[in-house]
Amino acid sequence: MAIVIVILLLVLATVLFHFFSPWWFTPIASNWSSIDDTIDITLWITGIVFILVNLFLAYAVYRFRYQKHRKADYEPENKKLEAILTIITTIGVAAMLAPGLIVWNEFVHVPEDAKEFEVVGQQWSWNYRFPGKDGVLGKIDSRLIDANNPFGMSPNDPYGQDDVLVNSNELHLPLDQSVKVLQRSKDVLHNFAIPQFRVKMDLVPGLTSYFWFTPTKIGRYEILCQELCGIAHYLMRGNIVIESEQKYQHWLASYPTYADTLMKPQADIVAGKNLFAACIACHGEQGLGNETMNAPKIAGLASWYTQRQLNYFKDKVRGASPEDSFGTQMAAMMPTLPDKQAIENVAAYIESLAPSSPSDQTSMTINENSNPENGKSLYRNCSFCHGSNGEGNYALNAPKLAGQHQWYLKRQLLNFQKDLRGDHQQDLYGKQMILMARLLQDEQAIDDVTAYISQLAANNSQHSQQLSQE
Repeated sequence: MAIVIVILLLVLATVLFHFFSPWWFTPIASNWSSIDDTIDITLWITGIVFILVNLFLAYAVYRFRYQKHRKADYEPENKKLEAILTIITTIGVAAMLAPGLIVWNEFVHVPEDAKEFEVVGQQWSWNYRFPGKDGVLGKIDSRLIDANNPFGMSPNDPYGQDDVLVNSNELHLPLDQSVKVLQRSKDVLHNFAIPQFRVKMDLVPGLTSYFWFTPTKIGRYEILCQELCGIAHYLMRGNIVIESEQKYQHWLASYPTYADTLMKPQADIVAGKNLFAACIACHGEQGLGNETMNAPKIAGLASWYTQRQLNYFKDKVRGASPEDSFGTQMAAMMPTLPDKQAIENVAAYIESLAPSSPSDQTSMTINENSNPENGKSLYRNCSFCHGSNGEGNYALNAPKLAGQHQWYLKRQLLNFQKDLRGDHQQDLYGKQMILMARLLQDEQAIDDVTAYISQLAANNSQHSQQLSQE
């Protein structure tokens, strides 16, 4: 009897949890309410079957419980019962599958008035490409992808010249405009998903997949990768903003076309050197940093990373919090770089500086409480993006760490943990670092991993000397 009561309580608790649970679908913000209807049909069918099967189980346990005066009958076959169960099961399965097939047919048949754009996935970020005035996306070739051509655009295709390149995790779309989403991956299998729109589709390397939807509510929604694409899979997020046509066109116009990137003037290192004069007081003439001035080493940093950080300071994405006193100092220096060309020039000059010198290597002091051996195991999570030797990886938007001072690395990790850096909605790479920094459970772990990273600089230097001697 106790088993019967447990089964009945299980059924009752399950039904109550279903109806009173706070976890349910987010309010739908697209045309795909039919997907919700399909899921509801599946839940009702499986829910009714769950209740009936468990009620029958409780009845059978009670009705055929052990009694001394009764003897069980052996009945190896019951064709009538088998036929009934087969028919009922077939009807149930068909009732679940049929609506899904109907919706899938709609999902892959794109309306004629839908506008196309492309989603490009890579570990662990999203980028977007829109056709220009000709309405046609240009050809791409993965073999052409590099720091100057992150989308792999074909320079000989006239249709690609006016393509708008959005090198950002944030996507904007106009309200009530149907869109066809073309998808490709630079590296591994990803999945582009927007829960509020009830849409998702795999990005398969070497193929172009697609789906369509019509956004129906103005707002800001989260984009997720719902395919296990690597250690930082859960960090591969973005945002989609649904707004008026006028605001959407203004946002789109803020990004360059492919032709713009080709005509973009090369960075002027000489001009960058002149601009760097304002940086010398803190970072040093060779950009090797100064702990007394709380200025990190910047010599040799990749230009793309320096540009991103300087733009963040300029746009108050970084250094806006009064608690980040050193970040606010950098933000206050940004008027010395009046425009993007100035930022590119000074970033190119910084990249040209020698990343180390003999005196710099001796200044790489390690906190005496640190344990670099323990830091080596902790660094394993970092190495997937920043490289096993802390060399950085442009493809993963990860800067070089080797050669940086321990005190600065520690301060930045603490800033990430305290949401003083990376919390701004436009700093999606910073949001990734917030989550990764919180894997370091205490200050000792931070000391250990930063000590190991600082040792990487010395190890890399010794390795380079051995190669030069050989």
